[in-house]
Amino acid sequence: MREFELIDEITRGVINGEDVVVPVGDDAAVLDFTGHTVVSTDLLIENVHFKRSWSTAHAVGRKSVAVNVSDVESMGARPSSVVVAVAFPKDLDQQWLIDFEAGVKEECAKAGVSLVGGDLSSSPHIAICVTALGDMAGVAPVTRSGAKAGDVVAVCGKLGWAAGGLMVLQRGFGSPKDLVAEQQTPSVPYGQGVAAAKAGATAMLDVSDGLLADLGHIASSSGVKINVETALVEIPDGVARVAAATGKPALGFVLAGGEDHALAATFPPGAPLPVGWRRIGTVSAGEGITVDGEPYDGSMGWDHFA
Repeated sequence: MREFELIDEITRGVINGEDVVVPVGDDAAVLDFTGHTVVSTDLLIENVHFKRSWSTAHAVGRKSVAVNVSDVESMGARPSSVVVAVAFPKDLDQQWLIDFEAGVKEECAKAGVSLVGGDLSSSPHIAICVTALGDMAGVAPVTRSGAKAGDVVAVCGKLGWAAGGLMVLQRGFGSPKDLVAEQQTPSVPYGQGVAAAKAGATAMLDVSDGLLADLGHIASSSGVKINVETALVEIPDGVARVAAATGKPALGFVLAGGEDHALAATFPPGAPLPVGWRRIGTVSAGEGITVDGEPYDGSMGWDHFA
């Protein structure tokens, strides 16, 4: 297919939400929001964020939407729309792109967002840029800077699964399959960002670089100290099996693994947590991150430039 034939194929059957005034087909989409607009952008680069030998095009398409919508969720916003730009080699099998866009559409439906535009270009390697938009619907955003001493720390979603899946793939295996699936496409807890905001969350973010590293962002932005209690941290069975097989500490996958795109938030003391959220720590006066009251002796998470 040529460029515009591909665009027609990609956009065929796109379903638009109620806030889409002008959909795909013009130079830009037009959206109608009732509150402030939330915008977030992520890049997914071949051999950095995914490998074609590890993930199907469909899984990469789903992941590209999921990791972006997760950021909108973390602000307490209602996810609305995405635009997807893809650059790829000229000799790429066109079926890869068609399967990729099928994954995009599937995850859009799961996340409740509309695909409202994007771009295509040529490149030596596959590069994907997705921008996600959300509607605050008249409420205040939940930022990283609102945590206060006395708050409790809670999480929603899977932790350690994606890191365990990455370890498995790096060693040339494909099991436990549930962990590999989370590395290929994270299970974002859609709707829980709004639920946390309604429950009074004081600060929130998505866990993309590692739980401790990301909680460190809240601690730094809020000027507080956060302590994680390991007795409250769940170690999934699959993660425990991978840890045992590789000689790695299971807790390290959960505390520093990243790429799960769970949500982490702080809540006022005594506030009921939304269904699906679990307490893992506390906020106090001070600075930095501790684990069971002590500095953590290990990796805190991922840093692209470390």
